[in-house]
Amino acid sequence: MCGIVGLMATQPVNQALYDALTVLQHRGQDAAGMMTWHEGRFLLRKSNGLVRDVFHTRHMTRLKGHLGIGHVRYPTAGSSSEAESQPFYVNSPYGLALAHNGNLTNADQLKQELYSTDLRHINTSSDSEVLLNVFAHELGKQGHHLNPEDVFDAVRRVHRRCRGGYAAVAMINGFGMVAFRDPHGIRPVVFGTRETVTGQDVMIASESVALDVGGFELARDLAPGEAIFVDMDGVVHTQQCADRPSLVPCIFEHVYLARPDSILDGAYVYGTRMQMGRKLGDRILREWPEHDIDVVIPIPDTSRTSALELAQHLGVTYREGFMKNRYIGRTFIMPGQTQRKKSVRQKLNAIDIEFAGKNVLLVDDSIVRGTTCKQIIQMAREAGANRVYFASAAPPVRYPNVYGIDMPAAGELIAHGRSEVEVGELIGADRIFYQDLEDLKDACREVNPALERFDCSVFDGQYVTGDIDDAYLAALEASRNDAAKTQDGSVHAVVDLHNDVEDYG
Repeated sequence: MCGIVGLMATQPVNQALYDALTVLQHRGQDAAGMMTWHEGRFLLRKSNGLVRDVFHTRHMTRLKGHLGIGHVRYPTAGSSSEAESQPFYVNSPYGLALAHNGNLTNADQLKQELYSTDLRHINTSSDSEVLLNVFAHELGKQGHHLNPEDVFDAVRRVHRRCRGGYAAVAMINGFGMVAFRDPHGIRPVVFGTRETVTGQDVMIASESVALDVGGFELARDLAPGEAIFVDMDGVVHTQQCADRPSLVPCIFEHVYLARPDSILDGAYVYGTRMQMGRKLGDRILREWPEHDIDVVIPIPDTSRTSALELAQHLGVTYREGFMKNRYIGRTFIMPGQTQRKKSVRQKLNAIDIEFAGKNVLLVDDSIVRGTTCKQIIQMAREAGANRVYFASAAPPVRYPNVYGIDMPAAGELIAHGRSEVEVGELIGADRIFYQDLEDLKDACREVNPALERFDCSVFDGQYVTGDIDDAYLAALEASRNDAAKTQDGSVHAVVDLHNDVEDYG
């Protein structure tokens, strides 16, 4: 996952983009970037690191303009090269810059087509650069002058060529800002407006919290396959650009990825996580009505909402048993397993009095590799817990994600090929409870009944784009296993920026 934002405003956009990227930081902590447009020039700052570390005063003062886009990244395939941070830029046609969240499942095919047919060179291993060049090639067919219909025609051809889950925002030199969402709506993107004394500002972002922090009013999500174009006068144009759109959003956004105060596809994430807690409580009561749980303790932070609702549903005391060091990043998105193992005890510390002599139910949003929860269970025992049970607000994660989430190789997923009982034994829990998949879907539908289908591929192995086979998954595993990440993380490509982009290092 990554976070994207775009802004067309009546005043300088640098501070508003910075604020938006800050609240989208949870979507990627590996790199951050911002590009603005001012008097016919693109102005760029991007680097590895957190938003607060990448942008200093000297960068902000040079990022002039009333139009800009931003990005926070973690690397889906494990590469941490600074050259692959976004936004990306090409000078033809017009001058284009793009930021992207997601993954193209046919990126290799597209890369070959771009070289052999479109005569375009791809300089990195990022599929975001592929998407930018496909869009650039299609947009170049429209001629010297662009109108909204020309932009939508180009997006329509992008959808016909590209497969996977993607949401992108782009700037077109002298013409405006455009954003589009994949035909299945797998990755999220919203837009909103803010009235000013001189006109209307328009923001596009991965999550609605980016709009909130800037004082924008959420208009709506982009529909699957839809594109939005904001011209240089701030006028908003929208059009459906997919041949057969269908809304199948990624359900893992609600489980883990999105902030609880975001609204995705009309559903408050906070509300869906509350429902997950209730559903999980129902399952525990069905399977173990005479339970001996003394206290419910969440593993901070994502599981808190579900854990609190679960405790109330069971009629059991809720306690905060772990204190989190907020200056340690999310272990799920760290590039190597060795670093991930080392960080758990740096990240969490147990409060002994909440565990001593008690039967404890630990609640997490999901179990991916199992490494983190195994260590946390051990920490609970060392703190004096009598018995340690474990509950996951999500079903077993048994399959890799191909649409832009760095789910590890199938062999590194603890639930892959194992029963729930076997997983519980491996992580050292006295008893384990998983969410039922249908209950998870219902938890989201109860917040927004219009959500009929979801991408649940990490749980059921059903890939909605229909183009994923064993060969694709084998290649994906080779690129995502920890050995590949350790090797790839030491490589830093050199990027040669075009001379009409100013890079503020």
